[in-house]
Amino acid sequence: MAKVKAPDIKWLLNAEEHDYPAADSFLRLMYEDETVAGMVARLRSAPMVEFKAKDILRASELSPLGISNSHVERDKRRIKQGTVLSPLLLVRDPARGRVVIADGYHRLCAIYQFDEDAWIHCKII
Repeated sequence: MAKVKAPDIKWLLNAEEHDYPAADSFLRLMYEDETVAGMVARLRSAPMVEFKAKDILRASELSPLGISNSHVERDKRRIKQGTVLSPLLLVRDPARGRVVIADGYHRLCAIYQFDEDAWIHCKII
């Protein structure tokens, strides 16, 4: 099945405030508390960058969630409606040789279903 090009995706200039505690919660499953506190502080001040959806998925070593995921479907509707999206929060993990998606996995999967070459706004440390 051919993918339909995503509508123009609108991005916030910064991540939403609630994304940082979400990233904190997720990262604490993988790293020590002190490490996570520093990561989240660095994410807050990191500059905005862009990467293609397919490259983020490859670097994270995750598979895209399917259309049956309710969060992905919600984000696909938001994209079609022109809702402004929060950028992804990413952490490079050289020890594991991958990128950790600290926040925004469902948004990424929704965009990927439209267009794997779509540019995703991110903050990465």
